[in-house]
Amino acid sequence: MSALDLLPPRTLPEPRALLRLIKPVTWFPPVWAYLCGAVSSGVPIWENAAIVGLGMVLAGPVVCGMSQAANDWCDRHVDAVNEPDRPIPSGRVPGRWGLWVALAMTALALGVGALLGPWGLGATVVGVLAAWAYSAEPVRLKRSGWWGPGLVGLSYEGLPWFTGAAVLLAGPPGFENIAIAALYAFGAHGIMTLNDFKALEGDRLHGVRSLPVVLGPEVAARIACTVMVLAQLLIVALLLIWGKPVHGLAVLALVVAQGLAMRVLMKDPKAKAPWYNGTGVVFYVSGMMIAAFALRGMA
Repeated sequence: MSALDLLPPRTLPEPRALLRLIKPVTWFPPVWAYLCGAVSSGVPIWENAAIVGLGMVLAGPVVCGMSQAANDWCDRHVDAVNEPDRPIPSGRVPGRWGLWVALAMTALALGVGALLGPWGLGATVVGVLAAWAYSAEPVRLKRSGWWGPGLVGLSYEGLPWFTGAAVLLAGPPGFENIAIAALYAFGAHGIMTLNDFKALEGDRLHGVRSLPVVLGPEVAARIACTVMVLAQLLIVALLLIWGKPVHGLAVLALVVAQGLAMRVLMKDPKAKAPWYNGTGVVFYVSGMMIAAFALRGMA
């Protein structure tokens, strides 16, 4: 028995563990998507820097951070198998602190969303409901390898993009903008499927029917790659149809780069999925900003 075993159980959370609970590394996708939406609106960014900055904080640290805390609380039994060193199963965020953090951040999200006007608040309500529907019983869409990644893709890419444009336009963006945001959200289904590879064993044990669990790593990886490529090829086609050939060809070049990274992924999908999410996804999100600039004046 070590000296640590003789210490009384922790009653207050460790500050560093609280930061890990809301996972800053996950904030980038919604923050980036919100910025893409703001750019796509055609409204001058620098003249509206305060509202754009507030929206990015809402999308990333607040709403995404809340969703991560909610997910870790609802996943604490799965994480005890997959990653026992996480804040809640390790005891560094003890008792029901994980739940209290998620609920407090839910209230904070709604408060900040209200500062962005009716479109910002409405989108925040949708984002908060999606976060809890993904993780919490009895809905827990995370159990499905189809609905779960789809909901996360929508919440991480499509919803923030739409919100960034709608807040600056003080109204809904046009069809072209919504179509591009929806396609990038659809393609993100593949990114989220690859993200499920890291929890393969725990998901299998606890009945989470992710695509890697149900179909196996190789088939799941092929589906993920197909979804990502298909979404972007449709975006390229739309940009060409809309008279944006330079932007369309630039996105196509990034798709080719992703294809090369996907060849590495398919050599060992289970081992290479984290590598692809750290490399190939960079090309994906770069294409998002190119498409956003193409939409300026069309919003």
